[in-house]
Amino acid sequence: MIDVQFLTNIVHIVVPIIIVIAAAVAVVLKDLIAAAIAVAAMSLLLSLEFYILQAPDVAIAEAGVGACLTTAILIISIRATKREEEA
Repeated sequence: MIDVQFLTNIVHIVVPIIIVIAAAVAVVLKDLIAAAIAVAAMSLLLSLEFYILQAPDVAIAEAGVGACLTTAILIISIRATKREEEA
């Protein structure tokens, strides 16, 4: 039978690695909307890590502000700007 502590340790290793990968993807992407979505995914994974670390209040704040509100502000501001090709 698989031990719960073992699975928790695996999740504590895998989730931060995926967070770093999502951050790297956000930096590498040329499309700004895709980069904003990658930042949102990183923020959601970060809120998952906070929840696993038994900080649900911080996880809710990170999910609400980091993933939702910040992503919405980024996408609205990206949509409001014009590309050099369109100008």
